[in-house]
Order: sequence, then C-alpha cells, then structure tokens
Amino acid sequence: MVKETNKIRAKIIKQQQFLKDKVTNFFDWVKGAKLIELNECDTSEDPVRPELDNEFRSNYGRKIFGVEYGGEIHAVMCFAYTNEIPKTVEELDKFSHDAFLQSAMRDQNVGQIAIAYTVWSKKKGGGKLIVKEVFKKIKTSNHLNRLVTLSPLTEMATKFHSKNGAKLLQINETTQNFEYQIV
Repeated sequence: MVKETNKIRAKIIKQQQFLKDKVTNFFDWVKGAKLIELNECDTSEDPVRPELDNEFRSNYGRKIFGVEYGGEIHAVMCFAYTNEIPKTVEELDKFSHDAFLQSAMRDQNVGQIAIAYTVWSKKKGGGKLIVKEVFKKIKTSNHLNRLVTLSPLTEMATKFHSKNGAKLLQINETTQNFEYQIV
C-alpha cells in the first residue's frame, strides 16, 4: 500500500512540475514578445481572408502588425485606417483609400478608426496578445479614436472578440463589426 501511495505521489509531483514548466514557458514568451510592423505576411496562413494579397494589406493606409518572439512571428493582425465603419471588404478598400487621400490634405494622419479585418495566431495566447498590444498602440495614437473589426459571421470570431472585451456593433449581410472601447 505504501509503495502504491508513493507511486501516486510521484506521478502527482511530476504532473505539477510539468504544468508549472508549461505555464512558465507560456508567460516567458508573452513577456518577451513585441509588436512590430510588417511589410508583408504569409497570406496563405490567414484563416479569415487569405485571398487578400500583401499589396492590398499594405496600400492606402493599411498596415500589417505581428507579434514577434525569438525571431519568429507568432500572431498577425491587419488593419485599415478609415473614417467610416465598413460592412464589406469592398467598403473597407474604398473607405481606407478615401481616408488616405484625405490625409494628404491634412497632417498625414490616415483615418480616425482602425479597422482590424483579419487576425490569426500560430501560438497559444498570440491572438489575445496582439489585440492587447495593438490596443495599447491605438490608445497612444494622436489620431485614432476607435478600434473596430470587420469580422466574418462565424461563432469563432464572435467568441474571440467577446472574450477579449469587444462589443458587437452590428451584424451585416456577410460580416459583423465589433468595437473595442478605447478609454
């Protein structure tokens, strides 16, 4: 009986150490990760809008951000800066182009609304981390006052944004818009 108890105790200790190591490794990568602007991304990895090429993602007030850790990109989020909330990718293209042209007449600050139109993660916790980091970047911006999504009509998108604190603004024919409150 004592031998069995010791085996069980040893298994529990081993499992506790395994979990502790996993949690430590997770927090190490999260603490060491940084948000960077990318010139391009591997669009075939994008589960939301793989049909949008890098030229689309980087033209007319549109940017690609990634979370980098250890020389690798672990999460990606693409944005368009607009002055209106789009309901389709076509409107996103038009609105970001318009905001870009309007900025040439002003102070080069493109749009007042950051529209996140795709996000994906290659590592657990990457999606939440990139939302948090981009949110901080937008809060410190001198021209952006809203962070809104152009999300697909999927349960996964709804759960992701709701879990990360966004509020549903509207449901469109083929998309939905969530807003992250900037305080």
